[in-house]
Amino acid sequence: MASIEKRTSKEGVVSYRVKVRLKGYPIQTASFERRTDAKKWAQQTEVAIREGRHFKTREAKRHTFNELVERYIKEVVPRKPKAGAYDHSYQLRWWADQIGDCVLADVTAALLTETRDKLANIPTVNGQRAAATVNRYLASASHAFTVAVKEWGWLEDSPMRNVSKFKEPRGRVRYLSEEERPRFLAACRESSNPYLYPVVVLALSTGARKMEICSLSWAAIDLKRDAPQIVLHETKNDVRRVLPLTGHALELVRDLAKVRRIDTPLLFPSLKNPSKPMSIRAPFLRALAKAEIEDFHFHDLRHSAASYLAMNGASMAEIAEVLGHKTLQMVKRYSHLSDAHTASVVASMNAKIFG
Repeated sequence: MASIEKRTSKEGVVSYRVKVRLKGYPIQTASFERRTDAKKWAQQTEVAIREGRHFKTREAKRHTFNELVERYIKEVVPRKPKAGAYDHSYQLRWWADQIGDCVLADVTAALLTETRDKLANIPTVNGQRAAATVNRYLASASHAFTVAVKEWGWLEDSPMRNVSKFKEPRGRVRYLSEEERPRFLAACRESSNPYLYPVVVLALSTGARKMEICSLSWAAIDLKRDAPQIVLHETKNDVRRVLPLTGHALELVRDLAKVRRIDTPLLFPSLKNPSKPMSIRAPFLRALAKAEIEDFHFHDLRHSAASYLAMNGASMAEIAEVLGHKTLQMVKRYSHLSDAHTASVVASMNAKIFG
């Protein structure tokens, strides 16, 4: 039942205070300048309460985006893989800096789109911010809204549903050519940093990510088994992965084991703080400059490993297994590199059939 009370202030201003009472629910109140608006609100509120929608709307007016972010970082981020936890928190706090004071009811798709475009236009060292980077920020905010809808009941629906992601260019395939590789490896070997060369060799031979290699602990290394291996328990996609250790990479790890430090569990500890991994960014860039190699990032060593696998006959499924991808979509970029192998397989088949 709804009741409307006419009120007149000392200044003579008339207003209408409406109360909606339904058994089993808290009383809802609001004030309006016109009686027709009060009646309309009462009718809509009664319907919303009976359909179970009203209290989500109410919650959206009680909580700010800042509250959403802080609760998400406190309760949800710790359940995510450690590899991406920092990025999620950093990205969400960027959103909070922009729209954190807004109550959730006022966070619309239009506001999020405007904020998205602002992010895209922030200048970076390399020029304009990459579409993939913007999309990662959108994904972090989107999941936070989804949790607020499904688990907390703070929203009826996610405003991110109507915000478009940027179209990303096809993933780049930059790998060390046959001419570049020996030059770069020589520069790494001559580096003043004792860990740069083994880190790069591991990246090329296993396809592991920079974070996965630099944070390696001796507990993850098994040199005693017939087929030595690295076991990665914490990965970007939270899937345990085993990396075979063979050839030159195995030799280097065995050499490191002979002179391993006893004050740290890490293979590549920082010289100043052994409890933290060594930062190899500066020596890596110096080695690139010395080898006269341009447009190359550490992550391209992972592309190099995948490219070499493709050119040596590995299937897309095998490459995905080595890289730790859950689907083949990410490794399709290397498919053209296996054309020669595919041609040889077809030629072999034809030779057997037709002689």
